[in-house]
Amino acid sequence: MYGLVDCNSFYASCEKVFRPELANSPVVVLSNNDGCVIARSPEAKALGIVMGTPYFKVKSLCEAKDVSVFSSNYALYGDMSRRVMQALTNWCPSIEVYSIDEAFLDLTGVPKADTFSFGQNLIQTIRQWTGIPVSIGIAPTKTLAKVANRMAKKTGIGVHHLLTQQSQDECLASLSPEDLWGVSGAWGKRLQRLGITTARQLRDADTDLIRKSFSIVLQRLVLELRGEVCLEFDEVPQPKKNITCSRSFGDKVAALSDLEEAVAMFTARAGEKLRRQKNVASGIYIYLRTDKFRASDPQYQNAWAGSFELPTSDSGEMIHLALSGLRKIYRKGYLYKKAGIILLDLKSKTATQNQGNLFELKKGHKKSDALMNVLDHLNRMMGRDTVVFGSQGIEHAWKLRAEFLSPRYTTRWDDLPNVG
Repeated sequence: MYGLVDCNSFYASCEKVFRPELANSPVVVLSNNDGCVIARSPEAKALGIVMGTPYFKVKSLCEAKDVSVFSSNYALYGDMSRRVMQALTNWCPSIEVYSIDEAFLDLTGVPKADTFSFGQNLIQTIRQWTGIPVSIGIAPTKTLAKVANRMAKKTGIGVHHLLTQQSQDECLASLSPEDLWGVSGAWGKRLQRLGITTARQLRDADTDLIRKSFSIVLQRLVLELRGEVCLEFDEVPQPKKNITCSRSFGDKVAALSDLEEAVAMFTARAGEKLRRQKNVASGIYIYLRTDKFRASDPQYQNAWAGSFELPTSDSGEMIHLALSGLRKIYRKGYLYKKAGIILLDLKSKTATQNQGNLFELKKGHKKSDALMNVLDHLNRMMGRDTVVFGSQGIEHAWKLRAEFLSPRYTTRWDDLPNVG
């Protein structure tokens, strides 16, 4: 038996935790550079604000209806996610983190008769410990647990289980195939042409026909809807094969020095993630481009890839190669809108066997590891960017537009809330 726990309107809920006066008020969160709406509280949804709408289109509505608007604060959201996931492990030791606001639970051993009360107690505890409202769907497979979670939010109860054939029949009959986990709109249209218009009809379809007409992925989804486990529980998420860090700039950037600061910052961020999953990178890919939506501006884009002498997780070494590549593709006379880096061909740090160079002096990898450990420890304890590489700069004229950024309440000492 699986449970899927999903944080309700997660980004908006994080903003409300430290602002109790907003408990019943509409809240929206904007994307990078305050571009589009990416999160809405239930009150904001009730006003008709649609996900993905550019902020300038709903600005007057937000002002008229006293909607609280926030720039995306990923430092806060990431830390609140960690707290929720940690709280879940106290309820269920076997947990698979699926995304920043979702996690699967292995509920083997929980009696079916107790699932509803289990879910209610879990919701109450997570809300008390973290301030974040969650919902939970419980079912025999991951796909059915996703469906159950959808119903838990739709009914407003917060808990929904699909443990009987009758409950599954009724629920799936009310859903279209596109409402299911992993079914795209294009697949939905193709299914309609086959006469399959509900999730229940998809469940009861011929599996050989589904595999022949679509893929094994959809065939497995059909089997999961029938209660056959095809997606196994994985307590340890697989590490990423590549790590990407990129941003669109708040204002156009022309100077090489500003681009160097940005690329150094992106590389340092990627290095943090790399060491967190105990990996090393074999290479790095750098790219930059102008604003393709400004046809009146001269257009240019380019990229460069390079490899390290030995796979590494040293941010200093990665920044050195990244800046070398940037200088090769930079051209004067252009206004750049975006740049980014990708760490390539990641390998496990402990399993990596490196072939050294006979004529090369042995590098101080132990000293490098110790330095990176101290760097990461200080930034975790004292707040991000307490210690940085000089090439990352200080002022950051290129930084994202974040006019409505809230404090980083849980990760920065200066932003701790004051109680008066």
